[in-house]
Amino acid sequence: QVQLVESGGGFVQPGGSLRLSCTASGMIFGLHAMRWYRQAPGQQREWVAAITGRGSTDYGDSVKGRFTISRENAKRTTYLQMDNLKPEDTAVYYCNTSPTGYDFWGQGTQVTVSS
Repeated sequence: QVQLVESGGGFVQPGGSLRLSCTASGMIFGLHAMRWYRQAPGQQREWVAAITGRGSTDYGDSVKGRFTISRENAKRTTYLQMDNLKPEDTAVYYCNTSPTGYDFWGQGTQVTVSS
């Protein structure tokens, strides 16, 4: 069974930075794309970023130029470096993968950006 565990969320002032981590188990990590999503209160879940097994990346328009997704296959871990954070980035951030065609999600980690 695929399991994803996120960490690294917290409280930060506008303009600050955070790095989220997502560690996977139960899958051949290096073969599969990994994605980050986020969901703010009262909002639909929004796709944030994705990285393929070979390291190609893509970003949502709202985070392009500020967030960086990366992965360390030896550690079965995906990262989301978030810089120049804005209050509108406040949300629960979720890690996602679909190695079997079925979506697997982590438990989420809260990011709050406020002065």
